[in-house]
Amino acid sequence: MTDGTALLGGRREQTKAHNRASILAAAREVFAELGYDAAGVRDIVRRTDLASGTFYNYFPDKESVFRAVVEESAQEVRRRLREARAGARTLEEFVGDAYRAWFEFLVEDELLFELMQRNAGPIRALFGDPILGAGVEDLLDDLRAAIERGDLPPMDADYMAGAMAGVALELGVRMADRKPADVDGAVRFATELFLGGIQRLESSPAATRAGTRGA
Repeated sequence: MTDGTALLGGRREQTKAHNRASILAAAREVFAELGYDAAGVRDIVRRTDLASGTFYNYFPDKESVFRAVVEESAQEVRRRLREARAGARTLEEFVGDAYRAWFEFLVEDELLFELMQRNAGPIRALFGDPILGAGVEDLLDDLRAAIERGDLPPMDADYMAGAMAGVALELGVRMADRKPADVDGAVRFATELFLGGIQRLESSPAATRAGTRGA
């Protein structure tokens, strides 16, 4: 391969990366402003300097670009949540710090915040999808590790991961509807809810026996 060919190939890759990033940035804005149902591929393309046909070189349809937008955010929030749980020194921190990381992430990114407000339905539909499901699997792994260490009592880790993730999603949707967003209130509610539930599970022999299988 000549130097010229390598240079040309490098420029092509840069152009492809630039085009994809432009489409994703435009899609985030359009979905946030219009909502998933009202938005169309044309609305996205109009926010870029690309020809309409170029969009389809990267994404086959509106759903695929929406999934890509959500996946970008999901990767970052997964990193923050695992970091928060790894740094926890108490049960309250294990629960509360992760919820704070999630709720603060939502309000930190204005476009993502709008996306949550206008697109709760499509985002819920991705809950069992690998895009968001991977975050639930991370939580399940961390719960099982905490149970093994003795930081959490024996319990059904699978049920607990589903419950904690579901509360995170639904409280996030409701928090996004409040003005101003009540991060502290959402964190406090979720933390107290699960600390109370965990204490109840710890004192329940039946729950402990069932939980040993789940853990």
